[in-house]
Amino acid sequence: MQLTDYLTLGASGLRVSPLALGTMTFGTDWGWGADEAEARSIFDLYVERGGNFVDTANFYTGGSSEALLGRFAAGRRDRLVLATKYSLNLHPGDPNGGGNHRKSLVRAVDESLKRLGTDYIDLLYLHIWDGTTPVEEVMRGFDDLVRAGKLLYAGISDTPAWQVARMQTLAALRGWTPLVALQVEYSLVQRTVERDLVPMAEALGLGVTAWSPLGMGVLAGKYDRASLAQGDAQSLTVRGTRQQVALTHDMLSERNLDIAEEVKAIAQALGRSPAQVALAWLLQRPGRGAIPIVGARTLAQFEDNLGALALRLGEAELRRLDEASAVPLGFPHDFIRLPVPRNNIFGGTRVRSGAQA
Repeated sequence: MQLTDYLTLGASGLRVSPLALGTMTFGTDWGWGADEAEARSIFDLYVERGGNFVDTANFYTGGSSEALLGRFAAGRRDRLVLATKYSLNLHPGDPNGGGNHRKSLVRAVDESLKRLGTDYIDLLYLHIWDGTTPVEEVMRGFDDLVRAGKLLYAGISDTPAWQVARMQTLAALRGWTPLVALQVEYSLVQRTVERDLVPMAEALGLGVTAWSPLGMGVLAGKYDRASLAQGDAQSLTVRGTRQQVALTHDMLSERNLDIAEEVKAIAQALGRSPAQVALAWLLQRPGRGAIPIVGARTLAQFEDNLGALALRLGEAELRRLDEASAVPLGFPHDFIRLPVPRNNIFGGTRVRSGAQA
């Protein structure tokens, strides 16, 4: 696989690379990112190899990520698919400075357009569900901005599956712009999205993009058990160190480090880096799979990550990783799969969906 093995995003006709460039590390405002020169080197390498799918957000490094990306994309903007997000608050003390509502949406889009130095955004995600905005307001807001030419496509991130399904159905019924992408945390240390979010996305035409595919560095072998006792897990800020961010996102746990050990063992046997093995597992998920969003602080890290595209894990390696990282699906999924309910449903006969044939 290469960055030029483009695929269509969800049910849309938009062609994107199978691995996206994540730019949350662009800018040093939070204390742990890449400076402008290093960020440009990472961006240039991605584009030179044919990559076209770049992910950012208005909130990343206080807006610096978008501003840097706008400078880097100058002169080649139209060949890129720029994805950004709104919802997080860049205006502390202002209750309307963030959230999913129309005022926040319109303000965020106008500010992002200025920082990115463009007159349209290819893909805009709702960044995280706020639990207060009516879904009709969100979907009509997306549709209005698409009709105004400021957006081409709409997506959603970090939102319950039932709410996303409700929004997608509403858009279909009213002829509004549909969602084409779902961005979720997805990795060997975060597979609970396989319960409802990933199947929902496949059924309703949303391409899945995966943030933190390396578990905030855990799967790259960056941390050991001594890291569990370091830092403040209750911090409310993304500033400080990457280890601090990993702690606040509950990434540093005994279970996750056990999974990382299995990744490391397979990587050593294959002569690859742990990061490449973890990313290759995600690239080989069943069905349409997921698009990893890969960010790095250094060019060397990013170049190593791109090596995952050339790694094809065998059935034995995939099985070991699946077993080490398995999560219970919970009710009703586990119940439906039990022998007695299956027999009661099908009366002892074999039936499979024609849609899956």
